[in-house]
Amino acid sequence: MELSFPTNLRYSRQHEWIRVEGAVSVIGITAFAQDQLGNVVFVELPSVGSTVVVGQIFGSVESVKTVSDLFSPVTGEVVAVNTDLEQRPETVNQDPYGSGWMIKVRLADEMELTALLDVTAYQAFVGAESV
Repeated sequence: MELSFPTNLRYSRQHEWIRVEGAVSVIGITAFAQDQLGNVVFVELPSVGSTVVVGQIFGSVESVKTVSDLFSPVTGEVVAVNTDLEQRPETVNQDPYGSGWMIKVRLADEMELTALLDVTAYQAFVGAESV
């Protein structure tokens, strides 16, 4: 699968993406991250109503290769969790930017978004990491 990097997203150096949709932001892992993990077999996510903090662990992804922590790119309240991933964790591999989303967060501070990478910076980051 060719890796894609949607231009309408912001990216973290821990390979999470975020898409702002009004007051709520959708968060998942990048195509690069799922490619590095391999086949995802389990996803652990926080509960609705919990708080995530920028740079802190909010869950984990288990693949046939390894277990990897998920780091929140922003601070806020979890307002939705993709419960479909409980039964179909492989969706993260098949559609990381669409139906493989993980959580939706009501942002506490929109200024945190400025610390995230745009698509050009993220592609350069991934390129440097892949060398």
